[in-house]
Amino acid sequence: MDEPWLNMPYEPTSTVLDGLIEAAPAPAGHVTMDWLLAHLKSRSFGILFLVLGVSGLIPLISPLAGLLLVIVAFQMVRGHDGPFLPRRLGSRPIATAKLVSMLSRIIPILRYLERFVRPRWPTPVEITKRVVGGGVILLSLGLFVPFPLSNIPFGLNIILLSFAYLEQDGVLLSFALVAALCLLAAVLGATWSTMSATISLI
Repeated sequence: MDEPWLNMPYEPTSTVLDGLIEAAPAPAGHVTMDWLLAHLKSRSFGILFLVLGVSGLIPLISPLAGLLLVIVAFQMVRGHDGPFLPRRLGSRPIATAKLVSMLSRIIPILRYLERFVRPRWPTPVEITKRVVGGGVILLSLGLFVPFPLSNIPFGLNIILLSFAYLEQDGVLLSFALVAALCLLAAVLGATWSTMSATISLI
């Protein structure tokens, strides 16, 4: 039987990231992706989705972010406890100063949003993980679309979905999933219309 989502005491994402800064080596040192995932533990999927979703907003980086999102989200759908990255990527060094700088910009924004987003509508753990993972996979495919700014709505939806999952907010999660379905339906509709118009001209 599934336990209530998420079977752990609630801790705001901003607090988790604050702890990451405190645990990081001296500013002159470095960390790796494996180190980050080990310290994030059960929050690793959601926070990795959040970071990659933000990266997906950047045009030149969005295809790479989309590829990583598909790989990680597939692991989530499979029911893994945490993401597993290829050794080459997991051991890649990240300067502590850059990590702290990035987190210092993100944390105040999250802390403000956490005033409105909070645990509501508990849902089953395993079902929630698989639904969120499946949603991220579908949205990630939109990051490969080669049209200017087409990555923006998909990246924003991934961010919204990730944040709702991290903050255990079933209300926001439901809204994010409905938004994802609407976005995907709009894209499929536009694609079908374009194909039909092209075929009629032939």
